[in-house]
Formats: sequence, structure tokens, C-alpha cells
Amino acid sequence: MTLDSLYPFMHTGATDPATLLAEVARSTREKIIEIGALREQVLAQHGALLARCATATAHRFARGGRLLVFGNGGSSTDAAAVAALHVDPGAGWRPLPALALAADVATLTALANDIGFDVVFARPIAAAGRREDIAMGLSTSGGSANVLRGLEAAHTRGLLTVGLAGYSGGAMAEAAENGQIDYLFVMPSTSVHRIQEAQTTVYHVLWELVNYALERGIASEDAR
Repeated sequence: MTLDSLYPFMHTGATDPATLLAEVARSTREKIIEIGALREQVLAQHGALLARCATATAHRFARGGRLLVFGNGGSSTDAAAVAALHVDPGAGWRPLPALALAADVATLTALANDIGFDVVFARPIAAAGRREDIAMGLSTSGGSANVLRGLEAAHTRGLLTVGLAGYSGGAMAEAAENGQIDYLFVMPSTSVHRIQEAQTTVYHVLWELVNYALERGIASEDAR
């Protein structure tokens, strides 16, 4: 994707401020419409699955589980936001235990240097993941090898596995079909920007639904 396709108003040749501002406004409206339509599509495709995932996640938290969340680049910052949202949700919301694996820079760089970058999430999960825990992997492409390895390690240890992907789901869609990802949410877009915006909506909605489920008194002995 080229810069002029993202910001066409910068490449029209216009120098008049009013014209440039009008182009900025038009481009902004188009992006708002685009993300709105994508969110509606995700809701139509995954609404019922989100509810089931929230219930399953609430079961794990009720049994003392933690959320282990991970991704690369922008998805890493989203993972950190997910963890912060759970740990420090603000007044009126229940704090829940969550860890962003990429935040442990010493462990991440040690594993990347000594073994390889593809194990930077799988090794911590294999070492400390418990059956009560939840593993959430974020990837805009759905093909990040280390995210897939992390989800695979989580599945092997019996963790609940949740994936957020873009495009058509990539390798994460195949992993879900093979049963290695319990709940996969795909943002059907080719724009990384819209994918990440839609993923943000999904994990916020999922967090709220988990809180509502816990407020209703999810029984810790119930299975997902």
C-alpha cells in the first residue's frame, strides 16, 4: 500500500488551504465509514462467538486463571493495552489478572538471542502457563510464526486459546480448524489500520462481556 493511497489529499497538487482541508475531511469521512462497516461485518460474523468466548473466559478467571496476551509490533502494543485494560479497568470495573508477554524485555530478548524469535511467546507459556489461564494472540496477518507457536504451546497445556487476526485469518484460521485455537475472530479487511481498529473494538467488547458474565456469578466448576 502506497502513501498516496493512504493520504490522497497529500498528492493532489493542490496548495490552497481550503482545498486541502476539504480533502482531509473527505478522507477522514471515508475512513470512518470504512471502519464502521467493518465493525458491523465483524459483529454479524462473530457476535454469537464473542458471547461464547466471554463465558468461557469468565469461567477461567473464576477458577483463578490469568490472561496471557501477546503479539508483534503494533499488535504488541495492543496486547499491552489489553493487559492494562484488565489489570486497571477504572472505577466500577473488576480488576482481572493479565500479563503482556512482550513487556518482559529481558526474557523476550534472551529467547530471541539464544534460541530464536519464533519461541519468544511459546517458551514463557510452556514454563508458566496453567490450565486455568487464557492465551490471547494478536496478528493482523494471521501468520505471525511466534504468535502461532505461542497459541500452540497454550493449547498443548490446556489453556483457553483466543486469536485475533485480519485478512482471511491466514495460518491462524487453519490452526482454528485444527482445534488449536478455541475462539478466532477475523477482521475481514486488507487494511492493517482498519484491522487493528476493529481488533481494538473486539477486545474491548470481549472484556466488557467477561465482566458482565462474572457479575452474573459464573460458576467456577462449569466447563467451557
